[in-house]
Amino acid sequence: MNRLLKICIPNQWHRAIALFLTSLLLTISVASCSSSNSSITSMAVINTSVVAPPSGEPGKTLDKIMAAGNIRVAVPNDFTPFGSIAPNMAPQGYDVDVAGEIAKGIGVKLELVPVVGNYRIPFLQTDRVDIVISSLGKNKARAKIIDFSKPYAPFFSGVYGGPNLNVSSLDDLKGHTLGVAQGSLEDLEISKLPPEKVPVVKRFSSNSLTASALLSGQVELIATGNVVAAKVIKDNPNSKIDNKFIMKNSPCYVGVRKGDAALVAKLDNIIDDMKQSGKLNELSLKWFGEPLPDLTPPPAS
Repeated sequence: MNRLLKICIPNQWHRAIALFLTSLLLTISVASCSSSNSSITSMAVINTSVVAPPSGEPGKTLDKIMAAGNIRVAVPNDFTPFGSIAPNMAPQGYDVDVAGEIAKGIGVKLELVPVVGNYRIPFLQTDRVDIVISSLGKNKARAKIIDFSKPYAPFFSGVYGGPNLNVSSLDDLKGHTLGVAQGSLEDLEISKLPPEKVPVVKRFSSNSLTASALLSGQVELIATGNVVAAKVIKDNPNSKIDNKFIMKNSPCYVGVRKGDAALVAKLDNIIDDMKQSGKLNELSLKWFGEPLPDLTPPPAS
């Protein structure tokens, strides 16, 4: 049989076929119902650079979701507070809750597919999920291969400090001590300030040391990402740390396959409803410890 395969099939296809068969054997679907309207699917990863993805049916994903009665959503499993695995092995986080609200808005059951960051778009392209809700940023390169909803989640760099500091912009930092993680995006942004606006900057080797400096009083303010700040706020409620202002905004979007205009329109309507009802603000307070900020995306560069 092996000799016959070698004769009939060109050598360059042997590795691709082997990988495909291996991935097929390793793919597991484990339905573990956390409620009557949701399930969790664990799926093996394939090498999408070797095995060609299926062509799918662009523009028909919403119809397929409605016909199936469920929506398959890629969510993060390793990026708190957007998504992680709880002690009971169930996915949890902001993105997980948003996925539940979107399934409810469409009127179908939810099937969660936990993925790591590098496999978010490949799982979408290979039709292993219908949409991606996984702290997905939007850029020109991604916009060439997938489409996006309106922004639904905050992801930004901000300045944080105690409740008694009246600081609302970069112009107000002069005269204050500010902690940053050395070499971070926030450090680079502060370095762009003209000399007359530069605060007293103290640089630390990590985000955790920067946060500790704020809590111990070594600095009055810190510039950091909202994900880092969310943990500091949650772990230290008595410090009453809050967001003073946003330095750089890069919100998150729901990713869909290219050409799924009907699905994008449906998602946008649900996201608008969640904003107007206060649901997104409720989830932001729950997972980030602060109200939902303005999600207006930055101007295209």
